[in-house]
Amino acid sequence: MTKTTSTAPVLGTRALNRATLARQLLLRRSPLSAKAAVGHLLGLQAQNVKPPYYALAARLDGFAPEQLSTLMAGREAVRIVTMRSTIHTHTADDCLTLRPLVQPARDRELTTFRKGLAGVDLDRLAALARDLVEAEPRTMKQLREALLAEWPDADPQALAVAARCKLPLVQVTPRGLWGRSGQVTLTTAEHWLGRPAEPAPTPDATVLRYLAAFGPASVRDMQTWAGLTRLREAFERLRPRLLTFRDENGVELFDLPDAPRPDPGTPAPPRFLPEFDNLLLSHADRTRVVPADHRGRSWQGNQAYRTLLVDGFLAGVWKPERDALVVEPFGTLTKAQREEVTAEGARLWKTMHGESSYDIRFGSVIP
Repeated sequence: MTKTTSTAPVLGTRALNRATLARQLLLRRSPLSAKAAVGHLLGLQAQNVKPPYYALAARLDGFAPEQLSTLMAGREAVRIVTMRSTIHTHTADDCLTLRPLVQPARDRELTTFRKGLAGVDLDRLAALARDLVEAEPRTMKQLREALLAEWPDADPQALAVAARCKLPLVQVTPRGLWGRSGQVTLTTAEHWLGRPAEPAPTPDATVLRYLAAFGPASVRDMQTWAGLTRLREAFERLRPRLLTFRDENGVELFDLPDAPRPDPGTPAPPRFLPEFDNLLLSHADRTRVVPADHRGRSWQGNQAYRTLLVDGFLAGVWKPERDALVVEPFGTLTKAQREEVTAEGARLWKTMHGESSYDIRFGSVIP
């Protein structure tokens, strides 16, 4: 991170927290449509099917799961590997532009599997894989077996990863639809959406969108979000159009002049977030949301927990059970906080399950 000795104003942790919550539609619920929100947020982390739905329920006024499900069924939104080599739910337009933007990172990813791809012509692999999935959507197992028939000495998993890295493969429905099940079956974005990919957007344009959704932020913050490197030049080109600040460690932060930066004392209501929510993954320095003493507590191994925000900061985890929503705070909540968390949990339960009968239970406080 670049530190600056300039006289740029300092934004404390709470100021950064409130600004980020406002951009993330978490300070107050937004009237945006599901499609507009997915676009504003530059996609929703979607390793599992349900998290994008819960992410929007926490952010939008009047959200119902069918709204996103309808977008998926109508091919206005798709599930595809983009930032950080993880699956995101994107609008169709962003799928066709953001994937080309992060393609250099997908190309670098292939170097990890070079031993398993010895002797494999990657351009031929991409062409063969495209023919296969555009003729008929394929599971990863089917794709792997077909490629292995061409390169029997290659590592099967490496062949599948190479296809995913070289091609913009989307998961076709019913996978991703609310209340439906379906195995992961793939085709190309261009084939599924019926139009060609767009040229990759300039990094400059994406910097502005990132700041609108995640700012104020450092160069390294955006690189963490995108899984890309060498973005400083784009920030420098944009510097005359941006405001600059410092965090409490002296790291230079950039921001849009007209973006919201609420008073640090602005109330932040509790929010239930899904596992892998981008709020917790899109900055190199996560202390704007994750207190130092809670660092690492939203994960176990490679699995993320569903998280609870209280006063804008990570304060616990939660899980849905058959007849209840169970909250496990990291510390003792005040009576007022428990009441607010209970009300928010009831709202979430009704939004996602359409039931008026519910139980919000507090589990043991996690030390």
